[in-house]
Amino acid sequence: MYLYGNLLDGIILNALNEDVGTGDITTESTIPTDRVAKGLYKAKESGVLCGIGVAERVFKLINPDIVFTAYKNDGGRVEKGDIIAEVYGRATDLLTGERTGLNLMQHMSGIATRTAEAVKQVEGTGAKICDTRKTTPGLRVIEKYAVKVGGGTNHRFNLADGILIKDNHIVAAGSITDAVKAARQNAPHTLKIEVEVETFGQLDEALAAGVDIIMLDNMTVENMAKAVKIIAGRAVTEASGNMGDRNLAEVA
Repeated sequence: MYLYGNLLDGIILNALNEDVGTGDITTESTIPTDRVAKGLYKAKESGVLCGIGVAERVFKLINPDIVFTAYKNDGGRVEKGDIIAEVYGRATDLLTGERTGLNLMQHMSGIATRTAEAVKQVEGTGAKICDTRKTTPGLRVIEKYAVKVGGGTNHRFNLADGILIKDNHIVAAGSITDAVKAARQNAPHTLKIEVEVETFGQLDEALAAGVDIIMLDNMTVENMAKAVKIIAGRAVTEASGNMGDRNLAEVA
């Protein structure tokens, strides 16, 4: 698995530095350095696996000689009790890396599993489940990868990926019209322009400005339906706002 090369290594090394500190004092004090061991990663719950390559990379950064054998792949479903992977090598190295590898893999698997559940809820509607920039600082690359593994779609990766004019931009610029006009004058023409709207007045203004994408933010299902009819295909539509607590099929 490839995840932006050195960026992934940086995430793992930060995690190892956080966990190991100045040394794994328990392991160093109790386990002979020449002892070899085998360890197993076993699923305690059912779900969608994600991060198997990240877990392997954890051990390879600790000691390239560690043998990591994966029995399951990212995106595959695992059931409680399934053996996910086996690691073999110097016992001290395995004990030092086991928690970091597990933490990253279970975090990513949780995201992939929850995403897959959401994707299933909108199956057959033509709607896509997208992520946001509301990610854990420093972990965005692996979290957005996990969304893809779960069947979701990535939205902007960072602030340079597209123009998304939200409520604070509208206030600071003066209006949707002013914000869109300034974006067209100052931003690369290759970027699409998206505007977040909360009212039908803002919706009319965004349509008049000719934006590419309209995000319907925190609207009721009834108002979303009305808005989609008003837009009538003139812009791509997105729904946002507490989606984890809503009936996604109904929204879709």
